[in-house]
Amino acid sequence: MLKHLVWATVFALAAAMLQSTLLARLAVYRAVPDLVLGIIVYMAYMHGTMTGQLTGFFSGLLLDFLSAAPLGLNALIRTLIGATVGLMKGTFFLDPLFLPMALCAAATLFKALLFAGLHMLFTQGVPAYPLKEPTLWVELIFNSVSAPVLFAFLKLFKNLLIDQRKPL
Repeated sequence: MLKHLVWATVFALAAAMLQSTLLARLAVYRAVPDLVLGIIVYMAYMHGTMTGQLTGFFSGLLLDFLSAAPLGLNALIRTLIGATVGLMKGTFFLDPLFLPMALCAAATLFKALLFAGLHMLFTQGVPAYPLKEPTLWVELIFNSVSAPVLFAFLKLFKNLLIDQRKPL
């Protein structure tokens, strides 16, 4: 499991760098695809709750260091997302198109709800998605459309990210 977490964190770092540099220049309404969220969803769905939580925590902590967000905010949000998606491990057949889109769309909406809940508690310190602006909806579309491509890319590295041993 440690190998999977290390490699997932490496992929999350690369995705965070890609998001904040190249994809930020292509932003629509300040929204970019959240590739790190897609990596968390992939790892959580393939491995379960514990790996989802740990991947979410470490990649969220990484995002906290790269952004101006309060330390621990992204770690908390992404840990909860990883745990929730991990509960669905093995529930559905992982088709190459629709399930990645649905999982990433649901994770995006859950992320927005978590940010809104924390914004209600800590008004000044936690940003929220303004529902009157299209930022959330554009990000939802970006995450849904990029999910099949991201999952297919991550499957190329399944020897690093997925345990190949058969269960006893």
